[in-house]
Amino acid sequence: MFIGEYQHTLDAKGRLFIPARFREGLGASFVVTKGLDRCLFLYSRAEWELLEQKLRKLPFARAEARAFARLFFSGAAEVEADKQGRVLLPANLREYARLEREVMVLGVSSRVEIWSRDEWERYSAQAGEAYEEIAEKIVDYDLDL
Repeated sequence: MFIGEYQHTLDAKGRLFIPARFREGLGASFVVTKGLDRCLFLYSRAEWELLEQKLRKLPFARAEARAFARLFFSGAAEVEADKQGRVLLPANLREYARLEREVMVLGVSSRVEIWSRDEWERYSAQAGEAYEEIAEKIVDYDLDL
């Protein structure tokens, strides 16, 4: 399980330091792809395979399912951390997520997310204002949060 929020800097070559705790859970090589809300999703190989199996079950005849699968899988890349714990993020993914210098690396249960710091601050402020309302709508009352 991935949890926590870390601020890091993208270097001039497009490399990003991935926190050690996240690298342990992601493994030696892992998958990065276009996420939702203009961020990147990182998945361990095992989690990626589970997700791939679920997405294969999408109805092929529906245009939305084809479009989502195309964008999700075509934007994916397998990456490995170097000895310093950095990964080279492909240019197309950096551009998609608007990553420049200041970056947030978030643990979100079964995945890691990479955000532009400005985008994360904007998203976090907006979602934070409605946090309780969102919880009331989606959290099962039996969960005892």
